[in-house]
Amino acid sequence: MKVKTRKATMTNKERIEALFRRERPDRVPHWPFIVPNFAMIYMGGAIADKYTKPEWAYEAEKKTSQDLDWVFAPSLSLLSRQDRDAFGGVRKLPTSQYSQDAFMVKFAVETPEEVMALEVPDVKACITPEMTALSKRVIKEKLDNKAFVTFGALSVMNQAAGIAGYDKLCKWMLQKPEVAHRLIRLAADYQIATAQYVKDNFGVERIVPTGANAAASNQLISPKQFEKFALPYLKEVHEKVLAMGFKHLCQHTCGDHNLNLPYWQQVPMGDPGIVYIPNEIDLETAAKYFPNDIIRGNLDATIVQCGTPDEIYEASRKVIEQGKSLSNGFIFAQACGIPPRASVENVKAMTRALNDFGWYD
Repeated sequence: MKVKTRKATMTNKERIEALFRRERPDRVPHWPFIVPNFAMIYMGGAIADKYTKPEWAYEAEKKTSQDLDWVFAPSLSLLSRQDRDAFGGVRKLPTSQYSQDAFMVKFAVETPEEVMALEVPDVKACITPEMTALSKRVIKEKLDNKAFVTFGALSVMNQAAGIAGYDKLCKWMLQKPEVAHRLIRLAADYQIATAQYVKDNFGVERIVPTGANAAASNQLISPKQFEKFALPYLKEVHEKVLAMGFKHLCQHTCGDHNLNLPYWQQVPMGDPGIVYIPNEIDLETAAKYFPNDIIRGNLDATIVQCGTPDEIYEASRKVIEQGKSLSNGFIFAQACGIPPRASVENVKAMTRALNDFGWYD
């Protein structure tokens, strides 16, 4: 086993900037997904603290990323509320050791009639002056591992499912397609409005819109349903967000999207974009479908929670070495959110693998 341990010549910020210029960095960068949940536990807090203590949560995420040599890409917190989502659904904060995040206890709508009567909410309705002030500080602060900040504006299908429930969205696709289209239209319009708000209040420089769309995976809908219900709205949202001046979009094809890849290929990602793939999709397959975009992924997150440090180290090595072979540019990440209660030893095994195998010649 060939190990190339060497001294870094770039910071994590510089590595991402090199990839955006379509250049090769000194080493593969590591940008995990849903870092705040792990960071809250790592720093001795609770997952709910990311909602109730936003200043502390930001500092906790920053410290965690510094300790573990991660790309720090904080999400603008101005769009978070504790008790409700944007459309009025009621959610509960995590309270037990088995809760991974806040969860819905009452959806905004229950019936087709309620869906058809629903309107797109005002983005500003959930924003407080305190959250705006924190977001401005997050954008302004310069750090060696922080190349950009992020905000959610591309999760069209997940937002649609969150308004009424995944089961109802899938059922209405079959039984009442006009209701499903209405749900997705509402979600798309809100995502576009969110991006416009961020542009108007914070600009577009060093800000990356992100999204995840598990609700469009082939575990839930067919490729034909993806083409009919998801593709038109995803394409529209991406096009409009890019037209606002955002340069790079990061989209997570969460779940098995193998049969949807020909459709995802029609969705613009930026120059370049970041295509974040799960473990169900092979890295080389993704690179062929998205030759102009950076590929991010795709270590199975389950092993980070359940495996041993040695198993994680070996699994990480395989992903890193395959990712390094891609001409697109590569960012190492877990296939989905980093398990918030994974052991520190397990998490450090990934960093160890990067420092042993992540260097380019």
